[in-house]
Amino acid sequence: MKIATCFKKTTLQILFGLLILIMCTTSKVTVAATSKKSASLLNVERSSAPIKIDGQLAESAWNSADWRDINHHILGEMPTEKDFSGRYKLLWDTSYLYIAAEITDDILFDQHADPLIKYWDDDCLEVFVDEDNSGGDHQFNFNAFAYHIALDNQVVDIGKLDERKAPTFLLLNDHVNSQWRRQQTPPYQMVWEVAVTLYDDSYELGSNDNHPVELKRGKKIGFMLAYCDNDGSTEREHFVGSTAITPINGDKNLGYKTADVFDTIFLVDKVGSQPK
Repeated sequence: MKIATCFKKTTLQILFGLLILIMCTTSKVTVAATSKKSASLLNVERSSAPIKIDGQLAESAWNSADWRDINHHILGEMPTEKDFSGRYKLLWDTSYLYIAAEITDDILFDQHADPLIKYWDDDCLEVFVDEDNSGGDHQFNFNAFAYHIALDNQVVDIGKLDERKAPTFLLLNDHVNSQWRRQQTPPYQMVWEVAVTLYDDSYELGSNDNHPVELKRGKKIGFMLAYCDNDGSTEREHFVGSTAITPINGDKNLGYKTADVFDTIFLVDKVGSQPK
């Protein structure tokens, strides 16, 4: 029984990987047509004090950061505000990019116990980061990352193709520290607090030479935030992001393939000060 179960699990992962590979192969040429030049530019303040990741946003530094909406349609129907709505804030220090997200989601759903199986069809917060703001393809490499943060705070992204040319799925929990909690009053919003460690495109899974990038004033980073919402269906019902994406052949779900669609953030000491 144990051997049969392992075989079934491995077979499912291979099938899911091949499905993604087929989808990407058919859209590879059109994705290259996007342009980083059209991305929005956002100033992000440096945190005035250390941030404790506990889902409470208790630090006064959060008060100086502006809320930004998560309100751009990517996949599925656009949900009602009761079903899903969201907004977020950003801060930084030399070690981390910090995210505070306030999410309204009336039904939380996680149908797969295995964190590597169809994780995109469960409720999750998705953080897209491109450390050097270079744009370009990142689906099967580490030119940029698309971190799917599950309800159990585990973090998944697509890795490189394996020897069978099938995608691999990776747990990258050491890249992201995340905690969320429900508020105690209606509409019982989820408050996420996230610290992201940034790595450049030389990152190699399992290597001892991976070193986090030190963040500095004036640095540009590609960034987008999104939420996968599913109220109980086989596939996610809504996918909503912080960035308006121009569709290619009707497809706006481009962020996991190319960093060209990310916004650009500027790291500043204070909003209003310009990086040099």
